[in-house]
Amino acid sequence: MTLTSDEFIRRFLQHVLPTGFHRIRHYGLLANASRNDHLTRARALLHAPPIKPKTDSEALANEGSQEKPCAFTCRQCGMPMVVIEILPPQHAPRAPPERQAA
Repeated sequence: MTLTSDEFIRRFLQHVLPTGFHRIRHYGLLANASRNDHLTRARALLHAPPIKPKTDSEALANEGSQEKPCAFTCRQCGMPMVVIEILPPQHAPRAPPERQAA
């Protein structure tokens, strides 16, 4: 699809929240209230094998291993990803605005 620059910017800005608003992540497939039910149903519809919960003995066995667990895995092949560089934040976090005396 080819868009003019004006149309692209218009569509892009539909996803930008106005100043003072916060994105709410309490709805949808991964909402905390029904996350397990939704994910179980999604896995069933995709004919994916169910995830078996780790037992306490498995968790303790993993903690005792000398090898550091991989923090990131590739979604395509499942192999561990190698961290090449960690970028520091560009700006220090700013303080909240001061309240004006009424």
